[in-house]
Amino acid sequence: MKIISYNVNGIRAAMKKGFVEWLEQESPDIICLQETKAQPEQVDVAAFEALGYELYWMSAEKAGYSGVAIFSRPKPKNVSFGCEIPVYDSEGRVLRADYDDFSLMSVYMPSGSSGDTRQDFKMQWLQDFREYIDDLKKELPDLIISGDYNICHKPIDIHDPVRNKNSSGFLPEEREWFSEFINSGFTDTFRHFNPDPHHYSWWSYRAGARKNNKGWRIDYHLATDNMKDRLKGASILPDAVHSDHCPVVVEIV
Repeated sequence: MKIISYNVNGIRAAMKKGFVEWLEQESPDIICLQETKAQPEQVDVAAFEALGYELYWMSAEKAGYSGVAIFSRPKPKNVSFGCEIPVYDSEGRVLRADYDDFSLMSVYMPSGSSGDTRQDFKMQWLQDFREYIDDLKKELPDLIISGDYNICHKPIDIHDPVRNKNSSGFLPEEREWFSEFINSGFTDTFRHFNPDPHHYSWWSYRAGARKNNKGWRIDYHLATDNMKDRLKGASILPDAVHSDHCPVVVEIV
């Protein structure tokens, strides 16, 4: 099974850049989207349904903001909208589909780059999300959490770790949270297969960052450790240019 996660930075904008045609060619079994920035009624959903996907959306209350989705060819046995924490659910940050032998979450974690208020919000989210997942794993032990974490875990995951040491997304407290979260029972599926540097999933639109590969790896598939034997491969697709992010892939058996 091929699973893709992709922060599309506005699904309607991505569709104007060939996203539907790319999806048809790439043909994942399931794709998790972040930053859809739309209600489903604002999107030509028929284009995706024609490719065999059932569509599930968790949009933000605020127009043109945030939002996650899961497009799935296999039919989930259950879909859970949100994490039952209203302040986060109003921003459309969590969506989960349960299948017979695993569960898959599309998550869009907050960014703190706009200032102290949102950075504080992000740190509170990280604490609350960890508690939520710790409880959820007791019920659903086979779990993949896919999405935009807005954190680079290690220096290898960012093009300039020295200059960015005080930047939101690479702060020591964020990276410490990520390490603790991984150590609570998750595998970074990309690093499981790819130990090499210079692999990123997001680039600033400024100063030719993408052309020069000055990026950040902030999009992940984290799988519970008990799924490690089911991991078949993982990759990043930097040639997909519908967004300032690119898709990340995990394959499982």
